[in-house]
Amino acid sequence: MHFDFKSYYCIDFNLEGEKLKKTLFIKNAAILTVTSVILRFIGIIFKIWLAKLIGSEGIGLHQLIFSVYMLVTTFAASGICTAVTRLVAEEIAVGTNKGCLKILRHSVELSLIIAFVSAVAVFFGADFIANGILGDSRANIALKILPVSLPFMAISSCIRGYFIARRNVTPSSIAQIFEQIVRIIIIVGLVKAFSDKGLAVCCAAVIGGDVISEIFGTVLLFLSFASDSKKLENLKGRPRPDYPIVRKILNISAPITSGRYLNTLLRTAENILVPKNLAKYHLSSENALSQFGMIKGMALPVLFFPSALLNSVSTLLIPEISQAIAKNQNYLVKSTTRNILKLTLITSYIFTAIFFTNGIEIGELIYNDNQVGFLLRALSPIIPFMYLDSISDGILKGLDQQLFSFRTAISDSVIRIILILFFVSRTGLNGFIIIMYFSNFFTCFLNVKRLLKLTSSKLKIINEILIPLISAFFSVYITEFLLVFINLKTPVIHTILISLISLSIYIALLFISGSIEKDDILNLIH
Repeated sequence: MHFDFKSYYCIDFNLEGEKLKKTLFIKNAAILTVTSVILRFIGIIFKIWLAKLIGSEGIGLHQLIFSVYMLVTTFAASGICTAVTRLVAEEIAVGTNKGCLKILRHSVELSLIIAFVSAVAVFFGADFIANGILGDSRANIALKILPVSLPFMAISSCIRGYFIARRNVTPSSIAQIFEQIVRIIIIVGLVKAFSDKGLAVCCAAVIGGDVISEIFGTVLLFLSFASDSKKLENLKGRPRPDYPIVRKILNISAPITSGRYLNTLLRTAENILVPKNLAKYHLSSENALSQFGMIKGMALPVLFFPSALLNSVSTLLIPEISQAIAKNQNYLVKSTTRNILKLTLITSYIFTAIFFTNGIEIGELIYNDNQVGFLLRALSPIIPFMYLDSISDGILKGLDQQLFSFRTAISDSVIRIILILFFVSRTGLNGFIIIMYFSNFFTCFLNVKRLLKLTSSKLKIINEILIPLISAFFSVYITEFLLVFINLKTPVIHTILISLISLSIYIALLFISGSIEKDDILNLIH
């Protein structure tokens, strides 16, 4: 679920409230960080179990269905959450409890209308979507189950927006973790019960688990809201004149939803086209779907897992940068941007080295599949570009550059689709990997270039790019050499030692070479 942190934190505070604001900000950021790490970790473990049970082909089929799921949920809920956050935050500052509840009620009503239309379209169009668009009739059952979750997702989206405006992310975080736990328990039971019924029924069981967990999460959020809304009686603002709430909600949510919907639509088209074009490259549709599942559903989640910490730091910095701009503290924007980009590069290099040298072993350890391991190794060089792109995109939004980020994302999606249509059917999986290299470099280059230009920041090529990169690979290779003498036979212990020892050597080398200093860390968290 997307949080609009800029609108959440860009509120005027007096001098006496600065410490309280900072404490609350760090507390909320810490909660989001822990929640993100927990959810990603649980998600990886669950995906490993699911891959063993339904295989990479099943993961690929689920990924196709999930693309449709993301498309309709983006349309049904995404922009409304931001609208609720902005309007409720404004009402809390100057209005009354009745005004807050009125905004939330209208938002829920609007969300439910959109969700109902989306649900009807997906349910009655399931046959066409499965056969005509996805090209796999096995998706039919799951697509008929999927719409049940949309009304609940619409309600929970509005309530999450309310809690963000209340500067209280704890209920949303608890609900997300609770929802994930319920999801896993339900899916494990359903998939085991129907494991002998084929992939179509198994994927439907997974979507069924998603639906049930969404209902539980919404109920928990609503109970939290019912308790918290009583505290709104403390608002001391004056009743404001009536204004067209629905129009204001639409004015905020429509552009956001349209942008995300178009981007998600293009990503969905890409996810549909990849297995279809892989199948044209001397592959059966089953093998093509299997390869697609290995990349999108198995390899990429592992490569992205370490970025949870960086994304949390990025989230923490967005409102700080926004506030610094409002106060014309350009030097702070410049130093903060440089430090976060430097930290991102340094972090991404060591994980690139670990996955490049031990990707095959990690793939076999996690999924018991050397093909996934091959993909981890083959895709590891794009980790710096993926991480830098994600971080710079977040900071750009803090700099009010949403339109630039949107144009970049849409351009990237269009180019990816064109390349997939022309090259994947001729070059197969290798061609898609090359496209991923180009795509990540393209968006990273544009976003980082824009960010450096806006903030007048610079990165030192030798001290902050080349030396950390060389140090990362040296650390991993020297660790590999040392572990040869220990002759460990347990893959888990070997992987853990590789990671811990390499990281320790790497950090030491960075301090020795002067690539990082104590002040860099202090300035980042100041």
